Amino acid sequence: MAEVKTTPAPLSLDDIRARIDAIDADMLRLVDERAGLARAVAAAKAAAGDLGFGLRPAREAQLLRRLLAQPRQGASAALVVRVWREMIGASLSLQGPFHLAVWGGRDPTRTVELARLRFGSAPALRHAAKAEDALAAARTPGGVAALALTPDTAWWGRLLAEPKLRVFAALPCLAAWGPTSALAVGEVPVEPTGDDVTFWVTDAGQSASAIEEALGRDGVAATPLVEAGGLKLFALAGFYQAEDPRLARAPGRLSGVIGAAPAPLDV
Repeated sequence: MAEVKTTPAPLSLDDIRARIDAIDADMLRLVDERAGLARAVAAAKAAAGDLGFGLRPAREAQLLRRLLAQPRQGASAALVVRVWREMIGASLSLQGPFHLAVWGGRDPTRTVELARLRFGSAPALRHAAKAEDALAAARTPGGVAALALTPDTAWWGRLLAEPKLRVFAALPCLAAWGPTSALAVGEVPVEPTGDDVTFWVTDAGQSASAIEEALGRDGVAATPLVEAGGLKLFALAGFYQAEDPRLARAPGRLSGVIGAAPAPLDV
């Protein structure tokens, strides 16, 4: 006689709510444990004499990519990224000074939103009246500046003369949240992650499309982002060193790399 297979009865609403409550309790325990480990990291660094800013963009990107590569049934990439960005931001705030300065150009609300999506709600945030003020804040311990890309100012061109400030993140970090409309700047390590975008500035007088074509002939895939004040900003696919000979041959007398960022995490 053939075996009769029975379909399990669907869970009742009360059963589902009870399971959610149990998961919430488990999540709280794990989040609390993770926060405690962040304090332990701070103590260990202090004992070792390491008092520098703990932000490591490359490590964060690699962590998030590993998480997003895991099988998921209901959690979207946006949910995963937002939850872990909040935890990472809170951990950094426990380890030492961490504050944001935001210059939003014509749409400050949007840039604030992007800064919070990237760094979480833990770090203190203030609005900067000018791009220069945001960059000044990024030079202080634990400082990060989030600045909009607008045709009104070539603030990014100033980074060519900066000894330590570098672009390390493109905002937003998910393609689903829209195109790159702001950049994050700080005195933090800029390291390759395996899938990156390099930001390059030139004063070349040719059109953006002509510069893009010239770079392409040398094997460099470039996308124009914005131009202002006689300067043009491009996003180059890949991680480029400042002394790369292909960039040395590119159009322009005043040009250079101003940083790099992980490519969108959901592409």
